[in-house]
Amino acid sequence: MIEAAMIWNEPNNKSHWDPELDPGWTRFGEMAKLAGAAIADVDPDLPRVLGGMSPIDPGFVRNLAAQGVFDHMDALAVHGFPLDWNLWSIHDWPAKLEEIRAVTALPLWVSEVGVSTFGADEVQLWGLQRTAELLIGRAERIHWYSLYDLPKAWEATTRHKEAEGSSYYRHFAMGLLREDGSPKPAAEIFARYTPAMGLCQWFHYEDHRLDDAVRWMKRLGVRKLRTGLSWADSFRPNALDWFDRQMDALGDFDVTVTFCFTPEHRGLAPHHTSPPVDPREFADFCAAMIARYPRVSARPAAALPRFSTG
Repeated sequence: MIEAAMIWNEPNNKSHWDPELDPGWTRFGEMAKLAGAAIADVDPDLPRVLGGMSPIDPGFVRNLAAQGVFDHMDALAVHGFPLDWNLWSIHDWPAKLEEIRAVTALPLWVSEVGVSTFGADEVQLWGLQRTAELLIGRAERIHWYSLYDLPKAWEATTRHKEAEGSSYYRHFAMGLLREDGSPKPAAEIFARYTPAMGLCQWFHYEDHRLDDAVRWMKRLGVRKLRTGLSWADSFRPNALDWFDRQMDALGDFDVTVTFCFTPEHRGLAPHHTSPPVDPREFADFCAAMIARYPRVSARPAAALPRFSTG
């Protein structure tokens, strides 16, 4: 079921980690080390991946290496969206990967890469084809973002919302499928690149798209899926019931599960980007989820890790 555990999502992006509360990423480094060690205590053979950095920054990698974070990781991930948000050309992908390989020996994953249809469907179609040409064979793992457009009635997970202008609204047009489930032109060719290219699809709490997503991913030939289990969502009513339903539905895929997002009442500040007051609580959550959804080949845990939803 779970084939890899990813620690956080875009920790060097202020939409997912507050740099004012952790200017040197030392709090993040401590949390990542504790989480990596806790996961290994439950399943020592499960790959642990440092959550995809965005922007792609060798200095960030050197910082965490100096803190000893990579002693507890088995791979490192990056995210890139050069046709929507990054200030570099899509043709620079090989060079961007080499920038990171120059500062770490860890296997390198591209755990989110995508192109929006904000301007035109044809931009995404061309971007998918060019991305596949540039990344397949150069990265150990590739996850295209995403299967579905974000419903317009929801909010994108950013800190400044509509104040970001078109950058914010591009979040709603990243899918191979529109909000109503109809396919865009890029969906018709995505199957050419599976299973070499996987998908990243975040599922919201009690997401109505889950079952349809499973059917579409099987139709497209997807084997590798990246999704998330939110620490913040774990405090919602019946959260574990939803987690169980989600993970059961995804049982036919090789799932990289991303652990992230701070509960408001557990952070230094009351928002999801805050470092937690006690990073051991995040580590306990990660370990408990790995114990709850073990790999078929994993040894049974000696005891269920402590984890409270109170």
